[in-house]
Amino acid sequence: MYSIGIDIGTTKICAVLRDIDTGEIVKTEHADNGAFIPSEKEWEKVQRVQTIVSRAFDVIGRIPLENVRSIGVTGQMHGIVYIDKNGKAVSDLYTWQDGRGAEYSALLGSPTGYGSVTHFYNKEHGLVPDEAVSFCAIHDYIVMLLTGREKPLTHSSDAASFGCYDIEKNAFTTDDPFYPEITVGRKIAGYYKNIPVSVAIGDNQAGFIGSGCGEDDVLVNVGTGAQVSMMTDLPLKRGNLIETRPLYDDKYILAGISLCGGRSFALLEKFFRDTVYLAGFDGSRSLFDTIDRMLEYKEDTTLEFDNRFDGTRADSSIRGSISNISTENFTPADFAAGCVKGMAKELYDLYEKMDFRKTGRIIGSGNGIRKNKALIRYLESYFGMPIVITENSEEAALGAALFGEMCE
Repeated sequence: MYSIGIDIGTTKICAVLRDIDTGEIVKTEHADNGAFIPSEKEWEKVQRVQTIVSRAFDVIGRIPLENVRSIGVTGQMHGIVYIDKNGKAVSDLYTWQDGRGAEYSALLGSPTGYGSVTHFYNKEHGLVPDEAVSFCAIHDYIVMLLTGREKPLTHSSDAASFGCYDIEKNAFTTDDPFYPEITVGRKIAGYYKNIPVSVAIGDNQAGFIGSGCGEDDVLVNVGTGAQVSMMTDLPLKRGNLIETRPLYDDKYILAGISLCGGRSFALLEKFFRDTVYLAGFDGSRSLFDTIDRMLEYKEDTTLEFDNRFDGTRADSSIRGSISNISTENFTPADFAAGCVKGMAKELYDLYEKMDFRKTGRIIGSGNGIRKNKALIRYLESYFGMPIVITENSEEAALGAALFGEMCE
């Protein structure tokens, strides 16, 4: 028997086929998301829903359904898409990176990019579609299309990611009718070609499950963004930089979020490419391999990078910095090392703020860490122990498959 896991990511859509008996991933299919809509507004980050749907179902269609016992779905948290009374999308996807509503963030007690702030901004500016009756996460919508549901059913892991949420009561703190119905625990949302489809879960939670993290482990995930996460039995409060997120079965995740994460490294590469172009050479060729070679001999630097280039969840006005510059370290190799070291330090600083020491493994996941040996080296230096890299490169999709197997 098999299970399927589907991950609707910000940059990539993926599906895996898992052999339930052996635990082996026997097939993986993926496609670029490619749905971002160009905007003149720097803060606006929206994606075309129909593009996501088309590519998601193309990927799903490449996975055989014979002997499949369950389907699980996950995807990018925080963002919202508006739904009409017939269960059809009537808006683009406002992603987690969208910066609208900063002036309402303090009022709502949620950061920009969270669905509650996005929705409030849209209401205040007349941007909610006339046909809309509700909103949900993009992966909730994929579940609706798979199962024929007309109303979204949102797992607590995603409901909390919208903001305006009481984690102890598992309920929204507003009576706005646009907020979706919440379910807690492991639940089947419907059926696709007679195969049970679980309610969708957030990608942070799915990645935690798919990485094989236990109660004593710490997960460091680096993708477009980055997180450091650990499991708890209680909804602990650890200041405004650490979130407590529902997992399942009365389990929670403490999560520290780096907004730039792996994008810091992509920004560095683009900076070098722009420099090459200004010097009159081809600026279209990727320089990641070149940077990797620099980092092989530049093992450390005295440059100090603050990689909070897009602020934090608690304060979007914060900006990054580069300091302790001298005549000796003003070099491209030092900038490369400083950027990567800054990525590691931001994640370790968030772990320190959790004030909750774990005695198990430090598990690394995500392509942003898997492909960056220098980042692994710096993380091991900060955490003081080896980083165990997950064997499977699609942790969130695998976690969705595992969650789907547990639903009933």
